[in-house]
Amino acid sequence: MSRFNITSTLIDDVTVIQRKLIEDERGFFSRFYCVKEFIEAGIKKPIAQINHTLTRKKGTVRGLHFQYAPHTEEKVVSCLKGEIFDVAVDIRQNSPTFLQWHGEVLSAENRKSLVIPEGFAHGFQALTHDSEIIYCVTAAYSSENESIINAIDPLVEIVWPQPITERSERDSDQPYIDVTFTGLSLPFSTNT
Repeated sequence: MSRFNITSTLIDDVTVIQRKLIEDERGFFSRFYCVKEFIEAGIKKPIAQINHTLTRKKGTVRGLHFQYAPHTEEKVVSCLKGEIFDVAVDIRQNSPTFLQWHGEVLSAENRKSLVIPEGFAHGFQALTHDSEIIYCVTAAYSSENESIINAIDPLVEIVWPQPITERSERDSDQPYIDVTFTGLSLPFSTNT
């Protein structure tokens, strides 16, 4: 019996996982991770690192971060407290959806997780104060291989649901990409 509902999005390989609850008068149980079912959802590598963040102010945007090879990573992002708008931007070279994005509201209440494959930049906006997220990644963080796309880059055109109230200096100082940006050289789809 599956403990997850897995839904495709309009961008190949980006999926949404919703945890199913088993509830009774004591509370609930849900499976947070299952290798077999996460492979079905598109996670092909073992989890190498689990990160936990707290974002204090609603409207804050973090990202859009990604890592170059050999440290490209798959991510499974979940919100444990509050609510976020989580975004995956396709930066796979030669992908038919290059620079397109998918956003998903994640919260403790809806129990959704966003699966972000290799070759995508990732960021999110806190929709409530004190939003906490946990994300499982398939590669350890490498500062030498990390890069950023500005969250308000006009070539990407993300429609953030709230006015942006805060960003880190590092994220906001990132210059916009231009037409010479070719993205990451990876196979762009396992589904085609």
